[in-house]
Amino acid sequence: MAKQLDNSFVRFSQHRQSTPLLGLSITTGVLLAGGLLMAVFIREWAFTTLFALAIVGLGLYSYFSSRATRKLAAASEESRIDWESALPEIQRQSLNIEVVELSRILDVTTEQIGDLQSAYIVAEDLALRQIQQEEQVPLLRHVTIGDVPFDAVFVKQDVIVCAEVSFLVAPDLRQERIDSMLRKMSRVTKVLEEMNVAMNVKLMIVLITQLTSEDEAQLRKKLNTSKKFPSTPVEIEIRFLDFEALQRIYVTD
Repeated sequence: MAKQLDNSFVRFSQHRQSTPLLGLSITTGVLLAGGLLMAVFIREWAFTTLFALAIVGLGLYSYFSSRATRKLAAASEESRIDWESALPEIQRQSLNIEVVELSRILDVTTEQIGDLQSAYIVAEDLALRQIQQEEQVPLLRHVTIGDVPFDAVFVKQDVIVCAEVSFLVAPDLRQERIDSMLRKMSRVTKVLEEMNVAMNVKLMIVLITQLTSEDEAQLRKKLNTSKKFPSTPVEIEIRFLDFEALQRIYVTD
């Protein structure tokens, strides 16, 4: 079912018009700057210090006030987004695609596919726990925005971060996987435009690796090329997480 945010506080906050406050801040700043120049001109150093401190204080107030206004605006926009759980069929399909690719690389038998699926599910769970810990915001797992599914989505300030997880045992991320992610991001930006949601969108590629340091360095070098990401409709961040390190943090004592 679509998420509906209790936006009573946001709705009341929207009645506070930011334009008059901005005009008042600018006017006050101009007056303080004029007073500072006059104090310097007549060599009244006590007043010079006072006006300088007042300007710094006004600047700090304006900065924190604008941050609060952006957060309220982002909360208002977020309340109009339809978050829906990804259908089990979609989740199963995504899992099977990743596991089949892993089984091909690892050359495992059919009997081992079940164990590989379980390992992948555990790895994804640990990775998303770590992302939530690092970002210090709640994650929505396996959700869709419109009709676009993602492994996880979270909102930080005025940015919607769409996370896609891959488990790599070889120093390469398939170009088909990258192209699929970029198509998703192109689609989700259009969906948000249709919803009239004025928020930025970011793709976070979470790579769970089980590689040597040399292979990881090779992987990082490959991903840092325009060939891998020929067109980027949104900002992209690649987060590397080591599977063994995740297990030490969350599983083993």
